[in-house]
Amino acid sequence: MSDPREPTIADIYQARKVVSRFLRPTPLLEPFALSRALGFEAWLKCDNLQPVGAFKVRGGLNLVSQLDPSERRRGVITASTGNHGQSIAYAARAFGCKATIAAPEGANPFKVAAMRQLGADVVIHGRDFDEAREWAETTAGREGLRYVHACEPPLIAGVATAFLEVLEEVPDLDYLLVPIGGGSGCCAACIVATALNPSLKVIGVQAERAPAVYRSWREGRLMATENCDTFADGLATRVAQDLPLRILRRLLTNMVLVSEEEMREAIVLLLETAHQVAEGAGAAATAAAMKLRGQLEGRRVGLMLSGGNITGEVLRQILAGK
Repeated sequence: MSDPREPTIADIYQARKVVSRFLRPTPLLEPFALSRALGFEAWLKCDNLQPVGAFKVRGGLNLVSQLDPSERRRGVITASTGNHGQSIAYAARAFGCKATIAAPEGANPFKVAAMRQLGADVVIHGRDFDEAREWAETTAGREGLRYVHACEPPLIAGVATAFLEVLEEVPDLDYLLVPIGGGSGCCAACIVATALNPSLKVIGVQAERAPAVYRSWREGRLMATENCDTFADGLATRVAQDLPLRILRRLLTNMVLVSEEEMREAIVLLLETAHQVAEGAGAAATAAAMKLRGQLEGRRVGLMLSGGNITGEVLRQILAGK
């Protein structure tokens, strides 16, 4: 079972000791053309440049480092649309642990191939992330594997190291925009901001077509949606989870929804102005920044570019305006 304890800033500093053994800090860019296009000082955290192309690898390393020897011998299992799965596969390889990843039908083939190349056993199951998750949970119980929940405290603490890097470099940001799938990254941003710059406003970003966390946050209770048919697979969750919702309800400033077209426009903007490749979830923060231009005008704003694992075909379609 996952640990219900919320991670602290002390946990995050401890996580950095682990993460820094394997990963270098990623660039925090201030592209002039991006700032000019948006009308504010835009600082872009480029975790699309991680070895697996996404920020979640930080959390995987921290969690697997904490498993006891018997758990590592039995192996771990999780569910993922791609980036979380790559994180666990990368960390399992680093620590000599077998990993099984359940991915939904239609999962990004680039991410599925990457998980397999990292040594994970990838099982395709279910129409979306939550059906894959249910299968993984059942299989974990049946086979005695360590199930890794997508929002466990060590994962949150690990991904929070990205926001330590941001605020140590630019401590006086006014806003920080972070995408939300399950919510681990946005929870991480909130915890770091609260500890290091309490005046910093954190805004979470979900897809209009996958708004389970958004609805749950507004209603104050766990909710699920029938579908989550967004092209941004990193945001494609139907069911909100208890731990991230508790943290976000207490610490998050605001949450906004972005459309499929807004994320596509943000992908093009990031490519043209910052020369960075973003997947849909990775561009969500920039999409929200475009939407909130009036509110953010003249401010210092951090934008989390959480991943760049977009297929060539999808990128070609977006650039062609399809």
